[in-house]
Amino acid sequence: MQRLYDFLRRHPTGVDSFWAVMLAGLALLWVVEASMGREVRLVAVVLCAVLCAATALRRRAPEKMLLVVTAVGLLQLAADVEINPADFAMLVVIYTCAANGARWASWLGLVGGLCAPTMAALRWPPEAQTQWQSVVSVAFMTIPFALAWVLGDSIRTRRAYYAQLEERAARLEREREAQAKVAVAGERARIARELHDVVAHNVSVMVVQADGAAYVLDAAPEQAKQALETISGTGRQALAEMRRLLGVLRTGEGSEGGEYVPQPGVEQLTDLIEQVRGAGLPVDFKVAGEPRPLDSGVELTAYRIVQEALTNTRKHGGEHAGATVRLSYADTELDLLIEDDGRGAGRELYEAGGADGLGHGLIGMRERVGMVGGRLDAGPRNGGGFRVSAVLPLKPSR
Repeated sequence: MQRLYDFLRRHPTGVDSFWAVMLAGLALLWVVEASMGREVRLVAVVLCAVLCAATALRRRAPEKMLLVVTAVGLLQLAADVEINPADFAMLVVIYTCAANGARWASWLGLVGGLCAPTMAALRWPPEAQTQWQSVVSVAFMTIPFALAWVLGDSIRTRRAYYAQLEERAARLEREREAQAKVAVAGERARIARELHDVVAHNVSVMVVQADGAAYVLDAAPEQAKQALETISGTGRQALAEMRRLLGVLRTGEGSEGGEYVPQPGVEQLTDLIEQVRGAGLPVDFKVAGEPRPLDSGVELTAYRIVQEALTNTRKHGGEHAGATVRLSYADTELDLLIEDDGRGAGRELYEAGGADGLGHGLIGMRERVGMVGGRLDAGPRNGGGFRVSAVLPLKPSR
């Protein structure tokens, strides 16, 4: 049944032609019946044929068929061709124009349909009827034309409503896809920042300790053993953070709040500083102001900035470089200042990021600070070395 319905929808002219043939049959019966009482003129037959043809072509050219049936109606009045079954085509064409035709054709069909019964009553006045009965008869004859137009116009309105719903659904689908792409890109950027921070920091510590162990392996075995223990501990810490970080890519794992990303904060800065000192980088760490609870995003951002800045000092500062870390609590902001007296990084590493992944740490810093609504300034320090200054709001912007 559905296949038949689809076939009929694809071939509207064929369906209309079928009904035109049925209408032609009824018109033929009228012609035969009329010919028994009097002579049927050729013009009546021609007008009936034209109305049947208009029924067959009504959906292919509704505006033109409306003009055709209007002309036929006027010719009927002029040639004195009485109302016959073929005139039903006028109702069908008015409905079609109201449903599918141009607006001017719809209104023309309505006006013509409302005027047609009155014009027919004036041309062929009914016998043995009072004036009041004639008015009632014309009113009843007008109702079918009005109903045909109302039905067609309601179909047009419903189609427009459904089209609007489909367009809105398509627009929402496009917006949903765009939002999903933005969310995926943001999540990928967040994972990339965490991977860089976790891997770069811990691996750099392991490399420094491994180089030191290889240097003193024969001369000071105890120092080499201590360096190897540091490497082992740092590796286990890196593995633990990596496992927590990879939870971002899975569902149903992690904390109750759904946060799978490692969440170190300012309280863990002391451990971080000790780890860096153990790797051979002297760090002077001081906290000013009254510590207070911070948003988890601000806590993580502060920790990662200090971690990345000290990692860069170890990588680019040289053998005798030292660093200072200042953490200051203001009324509405958290100030971070990390400086070193080493050689500093090349300009391409702190401006736009260099090739082969170089400079991604500073890019990640800017992204983190921007996400919480803070400010970051990073670059060479007067007199040598490198300086990273960040101002973070105690409550991140939403």
